[in-house]
Amino acid sequence: MESADLIEGDETGTSAAGPRRLRLFTRALDLVLPPACMACGKPVATSGALCSPCWGVIRWIERPFCERLAIPFGYDIGPGALSAEAIAHPPPFGRLRAVCLYGAEAGHIVQALKYGDRTELAKPIGAMMARALGPIADEVDVVLPVPLHRRRLWQRRFNQSALISEALASVIHRPYEPALIARIRPTRQQVGLKANERAKNVEGAFRVPSALAPALKGRRVLLVDDVYTTGATVKAVTRALLRGGAKSVDVAVFARVVEGIS
Repeated sequence: MESADLIEGDETGTSAAGPRRLRLFTRALDLVLPPACMACGKPVATSGALCSPCWGVIRWIERPFCERLAIPFGYDIGPGALSAEAIAHPPPFGRLRAVCLYGAEAGHIVQALKYGDRTELAKPIGAMMARALGPIADEVDVVLPVPLHRRRLWQRRFNQSALISEALASVIHRPYEPALIARIRPTRQQVGLKANERAKNVEGAFRVPSALAPALKGRRVLLVDDVYTTGATVKAVTRALLRGGAKSVDVAVFARVVEGIS
């Protein structure tokens, strides 16, 4: 990816006037609140950008990579190549796409949005994820976030995955319909849990509301989350969506964890 494309984001207005108003608003905001690097907070030229040092150390995921799990390969082994993990443990979703590997700088961005109330980061993150999707974006019927339980949503005040998925949906011009999947029971936070504990923690935690099942039936879903670690959560949501009538599920995340690589 070219840095200018990735850090500036997309215009999401549906008319020429919309993007112009958005640019004017962004410039006015920059005069009041000087733009800061998404990762480290140092001054940058425009909002939603990265400074050169942070740009240089983030591990962007680019081809060649596993077509199912977006695990980078050290060399090109041909089109449609799968990783050992994808072959040994095929996920229930079709394809995962991620912007970068999870490391210190990517972690700062995610934490700033999730716990630092930097909700303005959702738009540039969504734009990055839209680019990472590539042609998969043309095969999407509806965009959904991994849902929070209402208790957790009340505590946190917003769902970072919902903010990102709404921004992404706007970029790829697909409907954003978060109500199609619900978290029906509270779960422990996944941080610190082992892979088997993560899977057990979210087992049976998601369901397609019966009243909305007809609206989901036969549609190709893009499921959005901020970070992919073991995949336990998105796998559980995917199974619920497929049981609820979705034709297929692909997954988009900002960062993914790969053991031994950061």
